[in-house]
Amino acid sequence: MAIKPLLPPWPGTMTGRERFRRQMNFQSVDRSFNMEFGYWNENFTLWPLFVENGIHNNEEADLFFSFDRIATIDANTWMSPPFEEKVIERRDGMNIIINHDGLLAEVPADGHDTIPHFLKSSIVTPDDWKRCKEERFRRDDPARIPDIEALKAAHPADRDYPLGVWCGSMIGRIRDMLTFEGLAYAVYDYPDMVEDMVETCCVLVEDFLDRVLPHFDFDFASGWEDICFKNGPIVSVDFFRDVVMPRYKRIRRKLDAYGIDLWYTDCDGDVRPLLPYFLEGGINCLFPFEVMGCSHPGELLDRYPGALRIMGGVDKIQLGAGREAIRRYLETLVPYVERGGFIPFCDHRCPPNVSPDDYLYYLDLKQKMFGMK
Repeated sequence: MAIKPLLPPWPGTMTGRERFRRQMNFQSVDRSFNMEFGYWNENFTLWPLFVENGIHNNEEADLFFSFDRIATIDANTWMSPPFEEKVIERRDGMNIIINHDGLLAEVPADGHDTIPHFLKSSIVTPDDWKRCKEERFRRDDPARIPDIEALKAAHPADRDYPLGVWCGSMIGRIRDMLTFEGLAYAVYDYPDMVEDMVETCCVLVEDFLDRVLPHFDFDFASGWEDICFKNGPIVSVDFFRDVVMPRYKRIRRKLDAYGIDLWYTDCDGDVRPLLPYFLEGGINCLFPFEVMGCSHPGELLDRYPGALRIMGGVDKIQLGAGREAIRRYLETLVPYVERGGFIPFCDHRCPPNVSPDDYLYYLDLKQKMFGMK
């Protein structure tokens, strides 16, 4: 069923692609690029706005609100094949499952969104990793080869929207595979094993980039490195600098060879201790920049003027605090949107405690502040 938009697109004189490229490079634009990161699954069953209009997921919501289109060509740069996800047992309203990363986890049986309680990893020792690497991280796996012609058909050269290339995860997915505690121990107990995991992640991304970069004029690169929490990174700064950052530099060289300057990574929490090494490694944009776990985006944009970009940074706590709080917070973002290198949207998936009426107020106010000049 076709989605009937609730809101019209923001008017403008540029294509979305031109607007995105100029805004993220501190150049003048007709208006801000208009996007959002999405919504908790519960929003699609709790917000009358979505339920009554048949909106079931984030892709449909983007069309419903007429956001500017942005797309990424993803890659099979992780486990292939993944573990089969299945329920092992049910106890006290919880399911004990094996997930796709081979973790034994406890999740709510009713399926509502929450962070799983991880009980055990399938990979603890170097022998475990050796076996998993041989079975699930083969570079010659045919499933890793992208269908270039199909991708060209989906994203033609004359497109009017920004297109990114996926650059994976050097350490975040390893955290997923080992668990928080497992990675904390492994860095000290089996440092060679962890570095080999990082190297494996890097090589698989490099292989993918070699396959796709010659065929597309990409506007940005993207990645995922969810390794920070409210108290900072879960790995030491020295480990990140000495083991992870050199792999970023290798990827950055490939991006530079094809003129891809903007590279964002998704890392929640307090990224400040790692930020100098993100930047030195070639990652120059943070997404979606979680305010409560780090800072107001202006703090870091002021600290690294012209070097750092941010996508996100609208505090979801303020979105849930009512219209006056929303207005006050958006006003603090005005000078940074005007400066460039910053696209404002909710700093993670918008939670269901935000009133849908207040959310519409937020979208309307965002257009009044950051729309046509």
